[in-house]
Amino acid sequence: MTPIRAVSLGLVQGLTEWLPISSTAHLKIVPELLGWPEPGAAFSAVIQWGTLLAALIYFRVDLGRILFHWTLGVVQLRPFVSPEARLGWMILLGTVPIVLLGVLGKEAIETVLRRTEVIATALITGALLLYAAEYHYRRVTLPTTLETMTWTQGLLIGLMQALALIPGASRSGVTITAGLFVGVARESAARYSFLLSFPAIFGAGLYQLVKAHKELLAAKDGALNLLLATLVSGIVGYATIPLLLGIVKRHSTALFIGYRLMLGVILFCLMFVGFVKS
Repeated sequence: MTPIRAVSLGLVQGLTEWLPISSTAHLKIVPELLGWPEPGAAFSAVIQWGTLLAALIYFRVDLGRILFHWTLGVVQLRPFVSPEARLGWMILLGTVPIVLLGVLGKEAIETVLRRTEVIATALITGALLLYAAEYHYRRVTLPTTLETMTWTQGLLIGLMQALALIPGASRSGVTITAGLFVGVARESAARYSFLLSFPAIFGAGLYQLVKAHKELLAAKDGALNLLLATLVSGIVGYATIPLLLGIVKRHSTALFIGYRLMLGVILFCLMFVGFVKS
């Protein structure tokens, strides 16, 4: 790892974290195509804190309102007193599946599931599911918003978030797909995807930092590289948030569907000719 490579990987992370195209997949694919060593699951998880901080700043008003009403509801022993308080509980409960599966399947997630054929399959499968969700969504006459989202909708989206443990699936991809399937408005599905991701990304980064801090920091310029990648990912990630929200508000997710299909097919072709490893 060099500072230039760290900045490059931070750029990749920032560009791909919030778009439904899988940052984990790109952080594995890009170094391999450039002939660089793979940064590894720990490095990838920790630099996500940059994009997490960017989203925390961007959604600070929404998060502050949710936290205030959630706390007020707990203190008053009326936990579901308002839509914001209910949304806070949905986020907490919706995080449980990804945490449980992440702990139970951590070995497979860091090894077998990071194989290129798994990533390519997840990219294509996710694209097809997102296409099906868009087709279904066009038949929804009255999409729900964050304020009117039901417990069933919120928890199903949270359950689907667990699929993001598969590299190539994409956290925002699977949650937006689930949101469209259950009739949540595109922009609301995207915003809920951001809110739902905060506990999971923070927890994954903290776990990997504690687990692999010696490995991450012992290498030459290890702390500097980690800081550079995280800082760049945060700056670029902040810029991609309004980009995603603008696209899903005014258009469909067709652009991302096409990109995922193309990338998945290209990866299979590159594996077939031996340009990238399995």
